[in-house]
Amino acid sequence: MLWTIAVILIFLWLLGMVTANTLQGFIHILLVIAIIAVLIRVIRGRKPL
Repeated sequence: MLWTIAVILIFLWLLGMVTANTLQGFIHILLVIAIIAVLIRVIRGRKPL
């Protein structure tokens, strides 16, 4: 679940980088959240379902 959310957020960030016109700050916040979600998953060492 967490991995899926991280992938979606990274995709949205990449989409924002391509358009780069509106909501630029919001897209970068999504990237930070995605990275944090992945790091939490790695640190906790949970196995995928």
